[in-house]
Amino acid sequence: MPKKAIRKKIQYSTSEKIFYAITYTIITLLMLVVLYPLIYVVACSFSSPNAVITGKVILWPVDFSLVGYQEVFKDSSVWIGYKNTILYTVVGTSINVAMTLICAYPLSRKGLPHKGFFTFLFSFTMMFGGGMIPSYLLMRDLHILNSFWVMVIPGAMAVYQMVIVRTFFQTNLPGELIEATQVDGCNDIRFFFQFALPLSKAVIAVIALQYAIGHWNDYFNAFLYLSSESKYPLQIYLRKILTMAQVAANAAEDDELASALVGLSELLRYALIVVATVPILCVYPFIQKYFVQGVMVGSLKG
Repeated sequence: MPKKAIRKKIQYSTSEKIFYAITYTIITLLMLVVLYPLIYVVACSFSSPNAVITGKVILWPVDFSLVGYQEVFKDSSVWIGYKNTILYTVVGTSINVAMTLICAYPLSRKGLPHKGFFTFLFSFTMMFGGGMIPSYLLMRDLHILNSFWVMVIPGAMAVYQMVIVRTFFQTNLPGELIEATQVDGCNDIRFFFQFALPLSKAVIAVIALQYAIGHWNDYFNAFLYLSSESKYPLQIYLRKILTMAQVAANAAEDDELASALVGLSELLRYALIVVATVPILCVYPFIQKYFVQGVMVGSLKG
């Protein structure tokens, strides 16, 4: 008998229908609250400067224009910033994920000697830090100031992410599985690579995304540790473009020219937001199926 013939239609009571109607209404409203600012920014970035400063843009672009993007990309330094940011993100995220996994796995094992002491040391760093000046002096003494590594080595592991992965290992790698593999002669290293990692794709995807977003948006470390423009990430170059536009608008003596430059400065704000966020947003669809599973399972108390 076909499945459609035996499939029963679910009957909802009146109270259940009211509950679902209210729930979907609230979810829809929240979705609109989240989506509208994003749509507004994109619409403004494709509008004319005059339409932006006069507030004509509401939902769709007004007087469609690519002036904002032309002003951004006519500066060749933007492409240098893109290249540097992509390198920092890829290399930095790879280091972050590797350090987090090789630290979380031993701490998830019950037989690790002095496990409580090491857990305390990691937890201590979440509450206390050296501060900006000691961190700068440390980078100087390590001779990595104004280098590629100063953007990827500091903060190589976030303790919060490590705790999530540790809990994930504790929850999803039962002791019986470990004991069974040990009976067959499997050591810890082999178990980690052949069993632990393949079973942890969800949480790995989640922490990789969170680390990648941190590297992509990193501005302060570059501003503090880098002095060579050839090593600047995208965020620094975008700030430079916006600052130059604002200075030009303030310095203009002619009122008409000043008004045009103010409009261009406002337009650049939205174009820069799109340029800076769209690439990292494109990553979300590829790991969406892992995100909820990784966050929910890894956040359980272990």
